[in-house]
Amino acid sequence: MSGSSDPGPTIERAPTRDRIASIDIMRGLIIVLMMLDHVRERFYMHTRTGDPMFDTVEPDLFFTRLLPHLCAPLFIFLAGVSAWLYAHPPGREPRSPSAFLFKRGLVIIGIEIVLYYLVWADSYPDYLFLQVLWAIGLVMIALSVAVRLPFILIGALGFVIVLGHNLLTPIDFDPGDILFVPWAILHDGGTLANINGFKISLSYPALPWFGVILLGYFSGPLYGPMMTRLKRRKALIGIGVASLTLLLVLRGFNIYGETEPWAIQESAIRTVMDFLNYTKYPPSLNFILLTLGFGMIALALFETREKPGRALSALETVGSVPMFVYIVHLYVLLAAYWILYPIFGATHEITRIGGETVGRFGLPNVASIWLGTLILTAIMYPLTKVFASYKHHEKRNKPWLSYF
Repeated sequence: MSGSSDPGPTIERAPTRDRIASIDIMRGLIIVLMMLDHVRERFYMHTRTGDPMFDTVEPDLFFTRLLPHLCAPLFIFLAGVSAWLYAHPPGREPRSPSAFLFKRGLVIIGIEIVLYYLVWADSYPDYLFLQVLWAIGLVMIALSVAVRLPFILIGALGFVIVLGHNLLTPIDFDPGDILFVPWAILHDGGTLANINGFKISLSYPALPWFGVILLGYFSGPLYGPMMTRLKRRKALIGIGVASLTLLLVLRGFNIYGETEPWAIQESAIRTVMDFLNYTKYPPSLNFILLTLGFGMIALALFETREKPGRALSALETVGSVPMFVYIVHLYVLLAAYWILYPIFGATHEITRIGGETVGRFGLPNVASIWLGTLILTAIMYPLTKVFASYKHHEKRNKPWLSYF
């Protein structure tokens, strides 16, 4: 009717607040799964899983190990998304994220070298393990340079690395070769140096993870102000389904993307395990397709019009301060071990790197790993909630809080 005050249909925009709930919820889920894996690492060292996992691993342990595979790919992908969001603050002019990424990368590498070594010094005093924080820091530094490239080239480079790095697997260098250490850092991992018996070992080669963070940065516009929630959900589900479909083709016919082929086993569950048994160090294409495929679908499901329920709100709180939880929970686990060890003694023997056999306290079964994770979560959540509140109230006055 002429003169109607109806403004017509409105377009739902993405949130313009500093944090995006679905991303924090996903980070929270990643952190909980990571705690599950770290409980296993601290208290179930007497049963090794391998990479890819050994065919002797029982199904309950296999899937307990498989779930945390989601952590590194999704966290690094979201680090790329967050870098794009930093570069495109809502309501303001775009800015370069290079300095921010470079400084944050250095800080994260420093945390890995110092704090993570102290966590495992009781078990491996003569080893420095460069793991996921090393990879995150290194690829952030690399991204600080790559963001200067044309945006379409950033995406293309990410796709080429993720899809093509398995072709580099046959390339190998012997220790002592001039290219051994650079190639180990980029693709192969392993022991980088032995300095008077002190070994520096790398588990997370950087090149595949650089491809993942590039794809994350390239996906940043999905969370831009011009993207509606409905379009974003459709896009995320489409990406997830496409990734899993490609995985089914490549893995189903043993075409490409994993060095170890799968085969029909003696039981259905063992066949599924063989199909899903992928290399993480470095992450194979199939590993990335599986984890990012399910991750994109989960991100779409975490998009909600209403206020998240209690469980999702708790994950959102945890995901808003992931570095705080990462650092603190490792030391909580260390303290728990040294409380339990004097009480129960050495319940299992493990063979350390180098062949030495030592006694350790360990949990009796896989169910106790899950119970331990529930207890750890119950301990960590109140601490996390207090710190998250402090961070969100004080971050404008204390820039260092942004690192947590």
